[in-house]
Amino acid sequence: MKKFIFGILSVAMASMLMLGCGGDGGKKPAAPAAQTDKKVVVKVGATPVPHAELLNFVKPQLAKEGVDLQVIEFTDYVKPNLSLSDKELDANFFQHIPFLEKTCQERNLKLVVLDKIHIEPMGCYSKKYKDIKSLPNGAKVAIPNDPTNGGRSLMLLEAAGLLKLKDGKGITATPNDLAANPKNLKIIEVESATLPRALDDTDLAVINSNFAMEAKLNPVKDSLFIEKDSPYANVIAVRTGDEKRPELVKLAKALKTPEVKKFIQDKYKGAVVPAF
Repeated sequence: MKKFIFGILSVAMASMLMLGCGGDGGKKPAAPAAQTDKKVVVKVGATPVPHAELLNFVKPQLAKEGVDLQVIEFTDYVKPNLSLSDKELDANFFQHIPFLEKTCQERNLKLVVLDKIHIEPMGCYSKKYKDIKSLPNGAKVAIPNDPTNGGRSLMLLEAAGLLKLKDGKGITATPNDLAANPKNLKIIEVESATLPRALDDTDLAVINSNFAMEAKLNPVKDSLFIEKDSPYANVIAVRTGDEKRPELVKLAKALKTPEVKKFIQDKYKGAVVPAF
């Protein structure tokens, strides 16, 4: 009798084990549903204003398109290109074309323009004077010391009537390329990011709009003189060969919508101008 009962219990336990493993009488369990919400990560290096702000504005739209946009902020003009070249980034967004070309030439980097997004007019600022024509003889004038922006600032000072460059000198001009300096201005070359702070120690500073806005300066209202019809469009840069990566194409497209144009116009009110 004990053997009979033990046999019945053994059969019952075996049946329960089979149900537990098979769930449907021995058939294999259904495969888990395929994941359809996986996003492609895209890391973009940018200076905070306005570049990171524009990227964060389009981030929700890109998420809907399967792109997880990660914005990495930089406060200088050197590291973003080096990080992109070293594959720490997928793209960067902070510079204009002449700067990119000059940097690639000097550092032997293989980077290219993916698309033009906006223009940031460069302006002249002062805490001491309300009119650029009021600058005294021997005034101290701070300009960017980085490639192309130095020449660009000298071209702006020339347009303002403060000096004259030698014939044929333009974007690559340096303080050594002055043909005339009637007010004997003392040109001081300063790292671009520190130019707003240089206003305390100089009579005039020529500042890129992104750094001016970070310092709470309004390029339209606060500058004494500003670029007109600037050709220096800020661009998305990528490594050579990555121009057709689908997620990067989506990034460029997202930054050139009517919604982005309106955002630029409403938020920056002329300090940043759409290039599309």
